[in-house]
Amino acid sequence: MPDLSNQRRMAAQLMKCGEGRVWIDPSRQEDLADAVTRKDIRGAIKAGVIQRLPIAGTSRGRARRLAEERRKGRHQGPGSRKGSPTSRVSKKSRWMRRIRAQRSLLAELRAQKKIPPAVYRSFYQKAKGGMFRSRAHLLLNLRLAGHVPEEKAA
Repeated sequence: MPDLSNQRRMAAQLMKCGEGRVWIDPSRQEDLADAVTRKDIRGAIKAGVIQRLPIAGTSRGRARRLAEERRKGRHQGPGSRKGSPTSRVSKKSRWMRRIRAQRSLLAELRAQKKIPPAVYRSFYQKAKGGMFRSRAHLLLNLRLAGHVPEEKAA
């Protein structure tokens, strides 16, 4: 196998690429050993003995697989989290999610006549003031106040 480093270097200059992207046909290497001028190399390029390889990009396969896993809810544990809880889900979004759940529970209980309108209004205002941590906390307070029976609760 002849040393074609000089031919590879010249071909890289002529094709305006790096030496790593220069492909030399293995079956024609013996013929190329005699090519010592740039004109000879140009002829070899034209004949297809020397070619420029395409630029190798970074594969997105692994990234796509990880994204698919994350859609399933994996790789989201405490060790994978970078931002603070508020940077991941804003305070406003958390509040909206919580208050909508609480208000829909109150509306449902009122529609089913499990709580009277006065109690609905009172607990609606308390929910608006941020008194309850969650839907379950609101339900617990309704039960403690004696407005919703244990077995019939949503």
